[in-house]
Amino acid sequence: MKVLEPGLVIWDIDGTLIPADLRWLRRAIARTYGLGETDVTFPEKKVHGYTDESIVIDTAIASGVSPVDAEAQIGQFASNLDVVMDEGRLELRASQPPYPGAIASTAELHQAGFVQTVLTGNLQSAAEVKLSENGLDAHLDLRIGGYGSDKRDRFQLPDVVKQRFSRFYNHELDPRKTVVIGDAPNDIACARHAGFHVIAVSHRATRAELEQHAPDVILDSLDPSRVIPAVKEIVLG
Repeated sequence: MKVLEPGLVIWDIDGTLIPADLRWLRRAIARTYGLGETDVTFPEKKVHGYTDESIVIDTAIASGVSPVDAEAQIGQFASNLDVVMDEGRLELRASQPPYPGAIASTAELHQAGFVQTVLTGNLQSAAEVKLSENGLDAHLDLRIGGYGSDKRDRFQLPDVVKQRFSRFYNHELDPRKTVVIGDAPNDIACARHAGFHVIAVSHRATRAELEQHAPDVILDSLDPSRVIPAVKEIVLG
């Protein structure tokens, strides 16, 4: 079967397409475990680049919830987060607008024939709200994405993307033609674990910090005049 698309671009969301903001997790964690929002204490590490469920468990424990209760009540988190996200749609658009160049880059990659999706620690429902409210979903095939609601371990999400890609596009995903675009060291590590290429954007970490993790390319912004040539150079040579 002839393969028409030149490759797959997999976007991270928070910190890559839109600024990261922990307010939604804070509110949902408070509701899930009966905590005051000011009592929710995020751990110093294992927040950026991890899945929501893993962050929730670690945060609940750091906030004084026993490990047993943290696990026992995690099932309530998804519905609480759905309510929080729905209540905060207007607030989200104001507080987490797309980074400059994000919408243009997804549009130009689409025009160039690339399939695009996401690999994110967000639960799928939260990811869809963040993307749709910011006009970022037009050129992303969210059917084939990997979400924190699929697996708690982010390193298992590339396999989810591979399986869904094969199902919807009727051929296996070629890692050599797959590029992850993320902003956190764990995004880079996850991509490398899967055998994917990776572009890191220095929205939060510095270039020096990102260089320690050896992505293929480091960009300072999502300016499409930089993003599209970088993706094409990696995938098409």
